Amino acid sequence: MTWIVTYSNKAGKQYNALPPAVQDRLDLLTAELELLGPYRHNWKNYSKLAGQAQRYHCHIKKGKPTYVAVWEVVEDQVRLVEVTYVGTHEKAPY
Repeated sequence: MTWIVTYSNKAGKQYNALPPAVQDRLDLLTAELELLGPYRHNWKNYSKLAGQAQRYHCHIKKGKPTYVAVWEVVEDQVRLVEVTYVGTHEKAPY
């Protein structure tokens, strides 16, 4: 069974503002989330966010600036994952 991945309104707007190469990396992450679920240990700096149940992040592009994605498991029974932030590391909500 696959996971359903959605973007919050804010993350959807942030996606459109990303450079094309970063969009491609995020598309790859999204495809992995859909097929394999929210636990992506194969991505750089992947971790569960401290003190926040079911929220995770990883770096989708290193360097300056570093781009990160933050996602949350919304409904484990329905298997819904929502990407809540996509952008530079400096503005990440954690």
